[in-house]
Amino acid sequence: MHFSKSPALLRSLTRKNLLWEITDRPGEIFLTFDDGPVPEITPRVLEILDQHNAKATFFCVGENVAKHPEVYRQILDAGHATGNHTFHHLNGWKSRHEDYLADINKCREVVNSRLFRPPYGRIRPTFIKYISNDYRIVMWSVLTGDYDKTLSPETVLKNATDHTTDGSIVVFHDSLKAATNMLYALPRFLDHFTLKGYRFSSISEKRNP
Repeated sequence: MHFSKSPALLRSLTRKNLLWEITDRPGEIFLTFDDGPVPEITPRVLEILDQHNAKATFFCVGENVAKHPEVYRQILDAGHATGNHTFHHLNGWKSRHEDYLADINKCREVVNSRLFRPPYGRIRPTFIKYISNDYRIVMWSVLTGDYDKTLSPETVLKNATDHTTDGSIVVFHDSLKAATNMLYALPRFLDHFTLKGYRFSSISEKRNP
């Protein structure tokens, strides 16, 4: 189960240290992609984004970057931003403090970025203090659920379009697991909001976008 839109109370309680949305950028939407890069999916995402003149932020698993550096380079060459998603896609609720930080640092060796997103959105409050010294921790306001095999592609698209507004940070996944739902929803999502006059931007590493 997931929330299509992040709970307002949670956002308000953690707004100081976690970025959930970008409220001072009217007319812009911030697409993000988690868990890549993978050669079967990521280049197709890049093609779709290019067709819509859209920029995005890719939160990359370090292990995937190490396996597929040429795909990671394609992301950068296309002018998109990247972020650290740990090296082994660790669950922050189940990892020891030192192991989690070490895995972030290992990812940093192949992903040169000061953006970080915790896998599964799970991070202990005690971790946030240390990580936020070096990274801008990016969460989301809209979770499409593209990875959920129980959801139809049409439902994923509706989740995304119904909850997205000015400054939304929207999560898709450039992964094999999410491919069917994501590749259906993404171009239609882009068409929908392009017709409404929205722009699609990457997230800045600076604290104040």
